[in-house]
Amino acid sequence: MALQAAGRRSLVDTVVDALRSQLAAGEWPVGSRIPTEHALAEQLQVGRNTVREAVRVLVHAGMLRSRQGEGTFVVSTADPGDIMRGVQRAGIRDVLELRIALEAEAARLAALRHEPADLARMRAALDAQAGFADAEGQPHAENLELYADHDIAFHMAVVEAAHNAALTATYGWFSSSVREALVTALDDRAMPRLSHGDHRAVVDAIAAGDPEAAERATRALLEKPKRAVEALLTAR
Repeated sequence: MALQAAGRRSLVDTVVDALRSQLAAGEWPVGSRIPTEHALAEQLQVGRNTVREAVRVLVHAGMLRSRQGEGTFVVSTADPGDIMRGVQRAGIRDVLELRIALEAEAARLAALRHEPADLARMRAALDAQAGFADAEGQPHAENLELYADHDIAFHMAVVEAAHNAALTATYGWFSSSVREALVTALDDRAMPRLSHGDHRAVVDAIAAGDPEAAERATRALLEKPKRAVEALLTAR
């Protein structure tokens, strides 16, 4: 099939889309080797350099992996970029439910694996966040963004204290959706205010090396806004 660039899209982009579609359709199963550059160039009726650049894009995206002298193999038939965009389009309740799943396990592991520097980062984030709040611990309207940034820094510190590279990486790209949902919630009077006491309870449980208490404290912290969101959705 011949491919032509459409509008401003480059021919490389068009080939990337074509290869991504073939991967998603299961034309090449995970673990299998894709056709050679020459074969793909003939199939798509484009130059080998165009195919080479398109393959590099998909290698960078984590869908393909090149092995010197062996060829290029399928790592995943799902585009991580599509997954990320799906998370970014998710509603606040969906984000909170995923947060509970990730952060509760992270807190449990952090209680078992944390180092002194991890606890210092958690406490520093909470102290910094308090600087952008009023006497009752609630953020000033003009400081919502900064307040949210320090809250994300706290939760990121908890996740990093689990010392699980996969969990840290997953939460790292997910954190932009967490921040967006948090800013929206902070600006909504129907949502419960953040409790520094609840946050401190998570730190205390981790510091005590109690994984069950750390998991419970994290779930308790995040269940409050989740229940509020569910109540709002039910009332609609």
